[in-house]
Amino acid sequence: MEILKFRLKGKNAFFKVPEVNTYYYFTYGNIHKVALLGMFGAIMGYQGYEHKYKRYPEFYEKLKDIQISVMPEPKHGYFQKKIQFYNNTVGYASQEMGGNLIVKEQWLEQPDWTVCVLIQDPESEKLADFMANRRCIYTPYLGRNNHLADIGEVEIGKAQPVTCEEKNLHSLVPEDVVEFDLDEMTFKYGEYLPIGLKEATNLYEVKKFILTDAEMVQCKKDVYQIGEKNIVFY
Repeated sequence: MEILKFRLKGKNAFFKVPEVNTYYYFTYGNIHKVALLGMFGAIMGYQGYEHKYKRYPEFYEKLKDIQISVMPEPKHGYFQKKIQFYNNTVGYASQEMGGNLIVKEQWLEQPDWTVCVLIQDPESEKLADFMANRRCIYTPYLGRNNHLADIGEVEIGKAQPVTCEEKNLHSLVPEDVVEFDLDEMTFKYGEYLPIGLKEATNLYEVKKFILTDAEMVQCKKDVYQIGEKNIVFY
């Protein structure tokens, strides 16, 4: 199976958790599928949420069937987070005198992932061509336009299907896809992450994802090997 593989990192990232907090805005702990599709849409010049759409934003309508796999570079899948304070000085930001709003956001520090994309349809082929030739229409970023995405180590390669039994998985995976033997694990990272958009509301559809060094017992999806890494696409 042909795949696009690349390294994605940055100084900071902010993938906003939509539940609003009065005092702070929080981030998801890893990049999720909708954010990745948004970044791919920027690279390929597709429109986002700010433009009118009937069912989904253009980027999601065109790219929702793309299959991705995300491998956090830290072994345990965890990135440091820090609360950042900055001023939003546009006049409509706050009703207070001067229109100044102090924004408090939680940012990921030095995020770093290896991302794989299954090349299986015209859109994924187009994305692979853009990435391999270092082309983009709009600037890709990590959640906000002040968090620029550093994309490197782009390559087109092959992934070999393998049996999952008694093997480790190195990518994030929806919890309901893989059964692990948790008796021998040394760590388990888990978090609810967006995996798509709901058609009626365009709100996030979320699933619990996990990353662990436990061995797989069985898997409902195909497992692929890339070098020494085993991954699952979703």
